[in-house]
Amino acid sequence: MQIEQPIISSTSNPTIKTIRKLRSRKGREQEASFWVEGIRLVGEAVQQGAQIELLVVANELLTSQFAQDLVSDLQHRGVPCLPVTAAVFNSLSTKDGPQGLGAVVRQCWYPLPSEFAAEDVWVALAEVQDPGNLGSIIRTADAVGCLGLILVGNCTDPYDPAAVRGSMGSLFALRLVKASEQEFLSWRAARKATIVGTSGAAKHHYRQVGYPRPLVLLSGSEREGLSAPLMEACDQLVSIPMVGRADSLNLAVATSVVLYEVFDQLSQPTT
Repeated sequence: MQIEQPIISSTSNPTIKTIRKLRSRKGREQEASFWVEGIRLVGEAVQQGAQIELLVVANELLTSQFAQDLVSDLQHRGVPCLPVTAAVFNSLSTKDGPQGLGAVVRQCWYPLPSEFAAEDVWVALAEVQDPGNLGSIIRTADAVGCLGLILVGNCTDPYDPAAVRGSMGSLFALRLVKASEQEFLSWRAARKATIVGTSGAAKHHYRQVGYPRPLVLLSGSEREGLSAPLMEACDQLVSIPMVGRADSLNLAVATSVVLYEVFDQLSQPTT
């Protein structure tokens, strides 16, 4: 691993201060980038072709040969690298046991899809507020082969550090879209895709309906669920039965349950 620059030892360094601003949504939106930390996540970003603007490396902490080779490879590709002390890296870290490798990565947003392939499955989330839930949903959506995620209305940021960690790198595998509720409704009216919404008030058991493709699975916020206009836009509403004292499920759990039913149905051989 070859890093031929002075090692940054001050937490007041202008570049370090700019990276630290990425902890806030305002800072991420201003820079149109986000902070990725850890060997696995940086490695996933590289493998999925994310645009890495800057590597941040603390040699004192970076003991993995894989990570050292990764840094060397990226430097040879011309990716800027900022060497820092362990103390400076710790000032940027948002996790326990920092590994000495981080990256500033360009955000990547897609427009609402103009057309669907026959096999496409998307997830749409309206007003989701918890970044940890969002990260978990992204991870599950990737696991079952979804193409992308549409964030409808005032949603939390998928580039929030908690969402990035929760996705375990799947963030880089999905197309991310954001739209207002009205934009989503107008788009839905002009597109030929089945919209299945989740609602605790729905009459249909989630395992008793079909999920024809192309498909968009739509879930609402943790507290309010889907708005009336979004429910009306659905071709089908489904619910998850519960028989205990709990009257609701965590959004990530509920979305994952339905996604795996979709996956199971679509994996069955046709006769």
